[in-house]
Amino acid sequence: GTLATLGKLCAKHRVELIAIGNGTASRETDKLAGELMAKHPELKLTKIVVSEAGASVYSASELASREFPDLDVSIRGAVSIARRLQDPLAELVKIDPKAIGVGQYQHDVSQLKLARSLDAVVEDCVNAVGVDVNTASVALLARISGLNTTLAQNIVAYRDANGAFKARSELKKVPRLGDKTFEQAAGFLRVMNGSNPLDASAVHPETYPLVKRIAQDTGRDIRSLIGDSTFLKRLDPKQFTDESFGLVTVSDILQELEKPGRDPRPEFKTAEFQDGVEKLSDLTPGMVLEGVVTNVTNFGAFVDIGVHQDGLVHISALSEKFVKDPYEVVKAGDIVKVKVMEVDIPRQRVGLSMRMSDTPGEKAEGPRGGKPRGNAPRSERHAPQEKPAPANNAMAALFANAKNLRK
Repeated sequence: GTLATLGKLCAKHRVELIAIGNGTASRETDKLAGELMAKHPELKLTKIVVSEAGASVYSASELASREFPDLDVSIRGAVSIARRLQDPLAELVKIDPKAIGVGQYQHDVSQLKLARSLDAVVEDCVNAVGVDVNTASVALLARISGLNTTLAQNIVAYRDANGAFKARSELKKVPRLGDKTFEQAAGFLRVMNGSNPLDASAVHPETYPLVKRIAQDTGRDIRSLIGDSTFLKRLDPKQFTDESFGLVTVSDILQELEKPGRDPRPEFKTAEFQDGVEKLSDLTPGMVLEGVVTNVTNFGAFVDIGVHQDGLVHISALSEKFVKDPYEVVKAGDIVKVKVMEVDIPRQRVGLSMRMSDTPGEKAEGPRGGKPRGNAPRSERHAPQEKPAPANNAMAALFANAKNLRK
């Protein structure tokens, strides 16, 4: 059967992790993967649902056709979804940020300004994380400060022709990559397991002499110094300042040496959708579920709880406290716990609350839904109030408000 075939494929290709796109039939696929894991525990499989936003755009792009000329468009999309688990940043830079979805009103603003802002954010993210020059794609390298698509292509071509870079200084041999460009880009490019251990860190080559002096003054060699957090924390940065390197620079270098090449991105987390809850008819008021925030608006947040229809947490149900701006409480991608307040199957709508004290069918109380709770601070009790909707019309009120704000 299907499970037997999948089991053989997983064993043959030594599959450890199954990436499931969160689009059409995601819950059905998630259920199938769960059955596969139960039937073949010896495979030690793990399944994770990931966002597939923009995957279809990538699969039909010129870049995808160059990367996978022999693969069908649907397979390219599947590859994109899977590779997001390996390194989401490296994969998502291949997609126009606007195709990923950046808010309800992204089409109502200047597209030129939006594109510039998004490009700047992407570049900041790439430079903050840094890239491995021996594995990075052209799309990723092109986002590094000082580089462009042509230089990125030259780096990859040089790497393909001469093998992996063994030192940052070798980048100067790349055609059209001059000293000024090297100075701009070197600190963001990593050479792992190279001849110089500092090449794998965010320490810029211009400050290598400073690290060498710190090592000499402390009687340590550079390799043993790197990563010795306890020892480095005891050092006084002022002891190593001079005309070339000020206190801020020395302090930054010492922090980088504590955790060289550290990845500033938070630990990857994913929502655990409840088994047996796969469609609207599986929901009942009062259920407490885990979900992921998919969009935030000025009237609340939409949350994916695994039923193919995002539920709405109205601004009045985001917190026990008064909420002026939903963005102060949640952001897209957050994993949250919500309570099902109302289910409208004919209209395909779900009302949710992040206030676990709320009871389905009762008037919403609190700073944004009626009279304040008894334990609310005085400042919150005088916050602007909204007239509560009738209990039997709470869902209609929430979505009517949403509809008006969209106009």
